[in-house]
Order: sequence, then C-alpha cells, then structure tokens
Amino acid sequence: MGTKGIYTALSGAMAQAQRLDTIANNIANVNTPAFKRDQQVFQEYLTANEKPPSVIQVPRVPASVESFYDMQGGDKSYVDAAGTYTDFSQGGLKSTGNALDVAIDGKGFFEIATPNGVRFTRHGSFSIDGNGQLVTRDGHPVLGAGEPGADPASRVIRSQGGQIAISDAGEIFENGNLIGKLSLVNIPDADQLQKVGNSLYQFKPNAAPEMTNVERPNLKQGFVEASNVNVVQEMTDMITATRTFESTQKAISAYDSMSDKLINVVGRTTAG
Repeated sequence: MGTKGIYTALSGAMAQAQRLDTIANNIANVNTPAFKRDQQVFQEYLTANEKPPSVIQVPRVPASVESFYDMQGGDKSYVDAAGTYTDFSQGGLKSTGNALDVAIDGKGFFEIATPNGVRFTRHGSFSIDGNGQLVTRDGHPVLGAGEPGADPASRVIRSQGGQIAISDAGEIFENGNLIGKLSLVNIPDADQLQKVGNSLYQFKPNAAPEMTNVERPNLKQGFVEASNVNVVQEMTDMITATRTFESTQKAISAYDSMSDKLINVVGRTTAG
C-alpha cells in the first residue's frame, strides 16, 4: 500500500514541477512580442481502465483476502502529462512608430522562409536586409502572397530602399508603387502547431496540414502584438502549483515513513 501510494504522490509532484516550469517560461516572456502563453495539460492514468486484463487470473490462495479481492491494478492511479496547450488568444497592440512593424489584428499568421522550410509567426517586427529583402529579426525572408505550393524563393518581397507603407490589407507600397502583398494564412486548428523557437511555429509531425488564405486581413503598420501573458494570472497559478507541490512532498514523506515502519517495526515484531 505504501509503495503504491508513494508512486502516485511522486507522479503528482513531477506534474506540478512541469507546470511550474511552464508558468516560469510564460512570465519570462511577458514582454516578448506576439508570445503565446502555454499551459500544461494533465490527466489521471487509471491502470485498470487503461490496461484491462486479457487473461482471467484465478486466485492461487482462495482463502486470502488479497486474492479474493484482486484489484488487478485497479487500485493504482497516476498523473499523466497529456502535453502542452498553447493559448492563441489575441494580445494587445503596442505602437512602435516603426514603418516595418506590422501587427495582426485578428486571426492569421505570416509565412516565413527558413532553412528548414516555411514556418509561421505573428511577430511582425520586420526589417530590410543588405539584399533588399523584407526579413524577420533573425534574417529569415518574409513571404508575399502567392499560389499554394509556389516556390518560397519566388515570393520573397524586395525593396529598393524607398519609403515603405503597408495597408491594412497587407499591400506593400514603396514610394507609392505596389511591390508586393504580405502572405497571411489562417490555420483552422491551431492545436496542430508547435513552437520551434523565436516566435515561429510549424505543423506537428503527426498533423494533417490545413490552412487557407485570410480573405480580409486586418494589419496595423507601426504596431506590434504584445504577449498575451497575464502576469497576475500566472502568479496565481504559480502559488497554486507551489502549494500542490508541497502537499505532494508531504504525502511522499508520509508514505516513506509508513514503509519504514512496516519494514523495521512491524516486520521485526512479526519475526520475533
């Protein structure tokens, strides 16, 4: 009984430790433009329900209470980490005055060309590199609208160094001349995305990629989308997780003490 209980409590402690790590990362990115908060998802793993016996076990000692009421693992349950959920809710818009900063007001992602393939982002802090390409802060080209499946290299937006103006629809003008249009795609099931660092996303390996062009983009030049992290909420969640973690530690200590007494006290008494 003590051994079973200590593993249940340990799984709870590990779950809260993961939750605390996620909360700490959210707080660390409260000022990161377009950052989306993460949340750990847990579920209870029930041995009897998850792994039902395939063979009927006949009690070897019919007179034994333990054999007669064989739980076959049904008396054990653990906390199982089901994964990390990303909250894609809209962050506030913050004015920067930079002509190459673009915030998405509503749904959608910018398409970005990286050495590992096309990625998605809502972080619209762009610049012009030495080759005249519109790029992200990491130097990855920002893609313009084009036919589905078109070569990303053919959709790179280039500037001649003139004054840039970006309309709410994503059209890019240089000195009054249209030079391209930002690609803005909508991903109906955002849960299919996973973070790959520096505010970029990609489809999960087991996902069936599905995306459409945003018909009516709503972009704001001179703004960036702020993080959607609520510091008060995160601190409240951290306090709750910390208290739960402390409770599981006390449970582990209690089960450890029970096991010690069963072995060193009850066992010796029985043997004597």
